[in-house]
Amino acid sequence: MTDCITNNVIYVGFWQRVVATIVDTLVVSLVTVPLLYSLYGDFFSTGSSATFDPASLLVNYGLPFIGVMLFWLYKSATPGKMAIKSIIVDATTGDKPTVKQFIIRYLSAIPLGIGLLAVGWDKRKQGWHDKLANTVVIKKSK
Repeated sequence: MTDCITNNVIYVGFWQRVVATIVDTLVVSLVTVPLLYSLYGDFFSTGSSATFDPASLLVNYGLPFIGVMLFWLYKSATPGKMAIKSIIVDATTGDKPTVKQFIIRYLSAIPLGIGLLAVGWDKRKQGWHDKLANTVVIKKSK
């Protein structure tokens, strides 16, 4: 479950990607938690039943989507991937993925994140979301 080197490309392994995901979750929480608290006050902090009004949906789903897309479009990486010095590239060409690939990658990662486990045994360390979007996560060249 470590990084894999093929043809001078270092594919980022499972545990590094877990670290990146944790960093990304913390960054998203730094934005969403204060917004949710300002919208719902103590109702939010007590963990009462979920709220699915438009504001909650925007904060919980819309803002993270927009933030991730902007990072991917401009940096080919989220803050977590930048922290581990890696980027997302097209699996065939090694170029920056298209907007369509990024959207497919994001939306296909949602179902429980189970596809991330495939990173542990795949030869190019691709999760299901990477395979569907034809992307790989590699160490950034210096």
